[in-house]
Amino acid sequence: MIRLRDGRLMGFAEYGDPGGFVVVNAHGGLAGRLDVAAADRSARDAGIRLLSPDRPGIGLSDPQPGRTVLDWARDVEDLANHLGVDRFGVMGWSMGGQYALAVGSGVASRVTSVAVIAGALPLTEPGVFAQLPAGDRAFTRLSQHAPLVARICFRVMGAAALRAPRLFRRLGARDLGTADAAVLRSEPVRNFSLMSGEALRTAPGMVEDYRAWMRPWGFAPEDLTVPVDVWGGSEDELVPTHWPPALARRIPGATLNIRPGGHFMAHLHYREIFDTLRRRSES
Repeated sequence: MIRLRDGRLMGFAEYGDPGGFVVVNAHGGLAGRLDVAAADRSARDAGIRLLSPDRPGIGLSDPQPGRTVLDWARDVEDLANHLGVDRFGVMGWSMGGQYALAVGSGVASRVTSVAVIAGALPLTEPGVFAQLPAGDRAFTRLSQHAPLVARICFRVMGAAALRAPRLFRRLGARDLGTADAAVLRSEPVRNFSLMSGEALRTAPGMVEDYRAWMRPWGFAPEDLTVPVDVWGGSEDELVPTHWPPALARRIPGATLNIRPGGHFMAHLHYREIFDTLRRRSES
């Protein structure tokens, strides 16, 4: 844990090669710092030092009510300063995609490249919110208009993850497409329930996470000046498959990478993602 410039505490996990090139991970929704634990071996093999912080109010990190997506850039800059890291890459999965882009926008002089994996378009834009999965729409509206109910939902989910991990993972796999269900049942992601339980134990922070992604980002995809790779799974059933191409078209010079897999496609392609981030840092 570190203390940020405004006095808040930030918790983070570290994976991969301790002496490798630094990549900061922005975790997905209903997740936290443990969501890239399964990438430890791939990061180590690729020479990547993978830092994965909890967003405000989630896991070990203190809350920051009213925060925006762009506010995250300052927190990551504080983390880099604390660890003595000058230049680094950023990656973000799902809800974390816009946070990764925020770091690329907010501290562009220090970011070598950004990887957005199964990320979303700005939800404040017309028609985008309606394209989200029903579950995310429900959690978002509850967080906005009935936060107490949302907290109860998240606490129940977190308790189920910790007390009945096998059942929780099995139910999660059942609600996903075939490609993602296979990933969740695989050995490398047996920590899925632990990750979810740890993230959901701070239910108010998860409520704020869902409120934050409905606020304006504070920047536009068209504003990015750092190299960006947009990754998507051809069998993703959680976000519309046209979102990655649409996002890549809007970011100047972005590279679109569509690979086999669903929303959890990164678990099948971590090594390629890390190799790309490292290669961008050397160019």
